[in-house]
Amino acid sequence: MIISIESPADFHVHLRQGSISQLIVPHVRKGGFHLAYVMPNLKPPVTSMEQALKYKTDLERIDSNVDYLMTLYLSPELTPDEIRKAKNAGIVGVKSYPRGVTTNSEGGIESYETYYPIFEVMQEVGMVLNLHGEVPSDAETNVHVLNAEPRFLPHLLKIHAAFPALRIVLEHATTRAAVEAVKSCGPTVACTITAHHLALIVDDWAGQSWNFCKPVAKYPDDRQALRDVVKEGHPRFFLGSDSAPHPPEAKSVSRPAHACAAGVYTSPILLPLVAELLESFGALDNLEGFVSRNGRAFYQRPYTGKGSGKVTLRKLSERKQVESTYILGNDSLIPFWAGKEIGWELVEETTV
Repeated sequence: MIISIESPADFHVHLRQGSISQLIVPHVRKGGFHLAYVMPNLKPPVTSMEQALKYKTDLERIDSNVDYLMTLYLSPELTPDEIRKAKNAGIVGVKSYPRGVTTNSEGGIESYETYYPIFEVMQEVGMVLNLHGEVPSDAETNVHVLNAEPRFLPHLLKIHAAFPALRIVLEHATTRAAVEAVKSCGPTVACTITAHHLALIVDDWAGQSWNFCKPVAKYPDDRQALRDVVKEGHPRFFLGSDSAPHPPEAKSVSRPAHACAAGVYTSPILLPLVAELLESFGALDNLEGFVSRNGRAFYQRPYTGKGSGKVTLRKLSERKQVESTYILGNDSLIPFWAGKEIGWELVEETTV
């Protein structure tokens, strides 16, 4: 079986910084993708137009054939004037991280109302608000990794009600409650789903650091809700891989005073992996919608210019093993499903 996909787009990816980016960035196209919506949680975070443009230049030096859509990190330093400057410079979105819930989120926000003047200008100029949909864990209020996403959803609904024309993306949904909340909203609210959350449940990361990510995978019924909305072909749900690479020593080693890093690395196998997963639950016919058409429509990124072109997948007669590690100089990374078998491969890629 051969499938051709028009201009696959990953609407949530971490490309890091420094020498390890030299290993990570080429994996966007290795995994079959032409567009990368780049997260801003670097050290220090990307909080200004100048930082975002410099970061984009750094990424283009590594691989200039990808369409990098840049974002800013929502923080007290961000002003309405900076939003206008960013929009004029081609920056697409602003990412909100609640304080301390994931990698490099120590500078995250504590009150959304504080940022209503920012949201007002974003709505006016047409920028996208990307929400990491969790609240911080708090033993006193019984908030923990398994219910942090449902506890966040009232914030999503409140922001949407206050700014109905603001395009909002609830990132990396993991629960049935999140799917239902997004469906209940108007056409300006969308949702990304990762490949690994279509595969994993809570049992898969309990005791297995390589499957540990934030937000964590939830219950079988939650995974089924994600699969069902993909199979439905709902136009406001699309792929955002949240591919989040960490050095092996940060993933495989934890100590009483230091937990393992949160993140799953899917970029180098992403399109074959998504094809494998969608085929497993009868949604292969919706592959192009999920990995390209839906997200491009919401973000208003047509199939033209940099990053356009078809990618071809082939179903293998004999399954093959996913590579166990990727190495460049002193940097190495271990991908999701390392050593497991996969039944699809990338055949060719044509970009213009």
